[in-house]
Amino acid sequence: MASVLRWFVGSREPHGVGEKSSVLNIGEEQTQNPYTELSPLQVHQDIVRFLVQIDDFRFASAGDDGSVFVWDVQTGEILFALNGHLQKITAVVVFRTPEVSEGKHNIILTASSDKSVIAWDCESGQQLHKISDFQSTVRTLTVIHSLDVWLSGGSEVHVWNRNFNLLCKTGYYVDGGVSALIELPKNCVAAAIGKDLIIFNVSAVSEKSDRWDISEVKILSVHQDSIRALLSVNDCMFVSGSDAGELIVWDAVDWTIQAFERKISAISSLQEAPQEGKLTAEKKTAIQHVSCDGECVFAAVGESIYVYNVQEKRVIAFQVNAHDSNIQHLANLPNRQVVSCSEDGSVRIWELRSKPELYAEPVPTGFFGLLGFGKASKQASQAAKKIQDSGVVASLDLIGDLIGHSASVQMFLYFNDHSLVTCSADQLVIIWKEGKTESRLRSLLLFKKLDENNGLQPRFALS
Repeated sequence: MASVLRWFVGSREPHGVGEKSSVLNIGEEQTQNPYTELSPLQVHQDIVRFLVQIDDFRFASAGDDGSVFVWDVQTGEILFALNGHLQKITAVVVFRTPEVSEGKHNIILTASSDKSVIAWDCESGQQLHKISDFQSTVRTLTVIHSLDVWLSGGSEVHVWNRNFNLLCKTGYYVDGGVSALIELPKNCVAAAIGKDLIIFNVSAVSEKSDRWDISEVKILSVHQDSIRALLSVNDCMFVSGSDAGELIVWDAVDWTIQAFERKISAISSLQEAPQEGKLTAEKKTAIQHVSCDGECVFAAVGESIYVYNVQEKRVIAFQVNAHDSNIQHLANLPNRQVVSCSEDGSVRIWELRSKPELYAEPVPTGFFGLLGFGKASKQASQAAKKIQDSGVVASLDLIGDLIGHSASVQMFLYFNDHSLVTCSADQLVIIWKEGKTESRLRSLLLFKKLDENNGLQPRFALS
């Protein structure tokens, strides 16, 4: 409750005791933050690490207690409790059913440290299938909807159909196994294994045969450190990010490098100068997470956020002091907004805004120049030159700070009905809603009940 109270009063405490935080502070009044109502949901008994959206009004949460819960995002009601794993959940994905299919439901696939994967029916909550003979923990699950199959990644990559029949698998991989899988065009997938990206082709041997094949097509050994982030940008490109801070943009068809940022965080050092009398700690360079909107890649690097334009092949905006601790997850929302959550327990909303062009006035000379009256103009000129040289043409402005968790926030979901859902190491799931919208809905409901009590027809309707 202490953390909830801190959110209501708008205060924010730095992580280190007795240390003053350098992170941006939005202040007590958050006029641009729409999420002023929150509903804490506490049923998990350990860290809640995963959230997955099932449809427009349902989501599932999963964590280290091995439990999975299906929720109604509008009411906060538990629809199903999916209990079948003995250890912590390591991956969750929804295997959606094609709209043309009749009598079939969407499936939730969950993987666990108990070396099993379970399929659950989204409509009944019943367990459909369970596989318990994996050689190692399944760390990632990916669905290839065009082929109606799903892949599990651990020490091997397995290909399965909707009925949990094993279609084919790869050989055994060391170096930690597969940490991420994404779908690529032409029935291909990219797998992150240590420092390497391996491209696989998945296909049926023939139309009349039930035999499938997964074959290694190419190995991309470019990264200097382990690959931590892997994401499709669009049908033509995908990106990978490493612990060394490397961001690589790849062609999704021929797998050639389209852009290579060797240390994405280096751009901030061009415009930052150490403050006098302070020792500045070395910033972390590992890329923890990436998101994209088809045009820009948003990269979480330590406590910082960088915006990389894939067409212009440069960083166009950054925010070095975005959080007090490492960013765990970030994603872009409509209207050029970005949400990030961190180990410091906060969830922050940013807006990407274009910077006004800077024009430096001529520096005066002579007597007034000697007295230093031209110093400000000279500094403006230098600032304008730095912006021009670095390509930083936009800013990430803080417009909201959601303080409701008391421990590391693992990830979040955004719903189109203007709701956010967050999960945390404090065992909480929180549904955040727009205060104005909720107030209007309550007013309409009140008027409806008054009309019903008077025997009249409702005079108000949702627009």
